[in-house]
Amino acid sequence: MHMTGADGAALRAALRELRTKLEVPEAFPAAVLAEAEHAAAHPSLPDLDSTDIPFFTIDPPASVDLDQAMHLAKRSGGGYRVHYAIADVAAFVTPGGALDSEAHRRVTTLYFPDGNVPLHPAVLSEGAASLLPDQVRPALVWRFDLDPDGRVETVDVRRALIRSRARLDYDGVQKAIDTGTAEEPLALLKDIGRLREALEQARGGISLNVPEQEIVARDGTYALAYRAPLPADGWNAQLSLMTGMAAADLMLATGTGILRTLPSAPDGAVGRLRRTAKALRIDWPHHVPYAELVRSLDPHRPAHAAFLQECTALLRGAGYTAFTGGESPDPAIHSAVAAPYTHCTAPLRRLVDRYTGELCVAAMAGTEPPAWVMAALPALPDEMAEGGRLANTVERESVDLVEAAVLKDRVGETFEATVIDVKDREPLVGTVHLEDPAVVGRVRSTTLDLPLGDRIRVRLTEADPGTSKILFAPV
Repeated sequence: MHMTGADGAALRAALRELRTKLEVPEAFPAAVLAEAEHAAAHPSLPDLDSTDIPFFTIDPPASVDLDQAMHLAKRSGGGYRVHYAIADVAAFVTPGGALDSEAHRRVTTLYFPDGNVPLHPAVLSEGAASLLPDQVRPALVWRFDLDPDGRVETVDVRRALIRSRARLDYDGVQKAIDTGTAEEPLALLKDIGRLREALEQARGGISLNVPEQEIVARDGTYALAYRAPLPADGWNAQLSLMTGMAAADLMLATGTGILRTLPSAPDGAVGRLRRTAKALRIDWPHHVPYAELVRSLDPHRPAHAAFLQECTALLRGAGYTAFTGGESPDPAIHSAVAAPYTHCTAPLRRLVDRYTGELCVAAMAGTEPPAWVMAALPALPDEMAEGGRLANTVERESVDLVEAAVLKDRVGETFEATVIDVKDREPLVGTVHLEDPAVVGRVRSTTLDLPLGDRIRVRLTEADPGTSKILFAPV
């Protein structure tokens, strides 16, 4: 992990300006906070008690807004039983109330380097509704019985009280599994995760293991680092994907719901990727499907990381599709999942998940969805799209800001870099990936076309935190 720090005070001021520019919601209104305090003390609790199941959570170390908890077990006749509990936000939110209206205004939690702008007040998202250890909490509890190959045989979801026993983090989980010290419920995460990954591969689904640029707070300053996903991240993600696929199937069976959809990539986009693979000297025989190639790549190799970064272009165009009255949604498939899929596992942080959870509980019980769910359904795709755009802008502009702040005193210096993108119509303009500091920035050549996938030396020609702009030129 490579880090270079930035001036903390100056950056915090710039981040405050960014919040203002993007019209990010400020503190919660008094009426919302009052309603949240009351809801935290008086939630709507279910009759079913599942506190005997020793659930545990896996999240980044600093997280306290814990949406999911799990318990994994072997079945006596072979196969596995997975319990996957999702925070029951609807137990705290009165439809049409101040809290509900504010959630529709915010749509999603926003992540800034100097703190989150949450979807719900902290008394709920980090307190009464969060699946914190040793606390009794209302949850939507999914139960999956899997066959020995990891295929879902039966699904159930209902409201229940749960109590998590442990809050784990990805690094610790990976270490425990790798060293063989993980006890069975946790050790099974690897077994089930790998089986689900094999099923994903068989149906042509894709999980991109792209190293992520992270902003890290350290000693009052902010630094940049790359984090390559751990295998445990992937295994955990497979349980969330399995739940999202089951939820989509339940809603499709009843003819009412909202899916997370992604159309198939247009031929032109795959053609461009083939040209990129050739430029990066990655062997891609014509008979090998795209999903299979992606799975064979090593994100720690610069050329492979560059290709994986280009693959994210195929994920653009994801959206939400609502449907009612038994109509068949179009599109119904999320092409990267290679199956119908929905978002339902992060209701503390994402508005739509409260609604999909409610639709699934009703579908499983054979009852009509609540009127408040049906009333909100038509507008949700546009609300989620708008919230998603803001979240993406916050993430991109925050990183740009930190990059410019980290580099502002280093204009004129040279760095080792890998060319990870070259514009089709402007081969003199592209993107470079620096190892240290962990920066991804624009590069502009004046004479020679940029060599995609090659390591080159670049000089920093511009770094302005005021405009969040950085620019490199080949040496």
